[in-house]
Amino acid sequence: MNRNLPEIIKSYEDYLTIIQEKASSTVYSYIVDIMLLMDYLKSKDKYQDLKIDERFMNLIELQDLYGFLSYVKNERNNSSFARARKIASIKSFFKYCETKLKIIKNNPCRELEVPQKPKKQINYLNLDESKKLLKDIVGRNKKRDLAILTLFLNCGLRLSELCSIRFKDIKEDTLVVRGKGNKDRTIYLNEMCLRVIEDYMEERKHIKHSYLFVSERKNQLCKRQVQYIVQKNISATNLDTNKYTTHKLRHTAATLLYKHSNVDIRTIQTILGHKNISTTTIYTHVDNEQVRNAIRSNPLNEM
Repeated sequence: MNRNLPEIIKSYEDYLTIIQEKASSTVYSYIVDIMLLMDYLKSKDKYQDLKIDERFMNLIELQDLYGFLSYVKNERNNSSFARARKIASIKSFFKYCETKLKIIKNNPCRELEVPQKPKKQINYLNLDESKKLLKDIVGRNKKRDLAILTLFLNCGLRLSELCSIRFKDIKEDTLVVRGKGNKDRTIYLNEMCLRVIEDYMEERKHIKHSYLFVSERKNQLCKRQVQYIVQKNISATNLDTNKYTTHKLRHTAATLLYKHSNVDIRTIQTILGHKNISTTTIYTHVDNEQVRNAIRSNPLNEM
């Protein structure tokens, strides 16, 4: 971050980065949340003249944290999802202060509850929409863009994982990607993935670059460029670009595996690189057509 961090928070930032090996984006989000809390507390008479140090941390009470959550909800219009993330950041920081630095005696976060989050509707392309998206590639770089969309829809890659693929990561029918927490996982490529990658590599064989996906200027494709490629092709398929994003293609890959290939949820967890199985269970959702058919199959419907 650009601002000078208090020593305690800088120590926590180093802990997240070096010991826990969190992604830089995750570390940034945690520190932003914690500094927002500190700024809120410093606006109060009780804290405004104090340095953010051991004494400061021991003064913080549960009621202060409730006040902060009320502030981000009412003044900053934070959703329950945003507030839940802030609570996770704050709990992690206070646990670090309690168990690693050992500078606080009573951790107020122990009694801090996470707000009830409404279940999100999972948006994904159905099988026909997915096939149409892969069939009707638009633009000047059709082979490259087909390879990008194919890997998203077949392998369930994250945007950052796709952008960081290097030639050395592909060996025969395997692809090694670096996921969250800098953890590597091996993904097996099916015949379609191998075919479109081979076609694209043949087209770009004269371009010397370690990364697989490159721009017309022969630079590594950045996240924003890949997002544009995906949005452009989704729009050409007459689908809602606000509803379907690169991450929704990851949802699509997982959902199609579960619904049409009868792949068990543990295997999908491995493919997606989820740490916890609870994250993967969102793909066991039942769509509206299944609900409709279930009601129609009720034997009383035939009376």
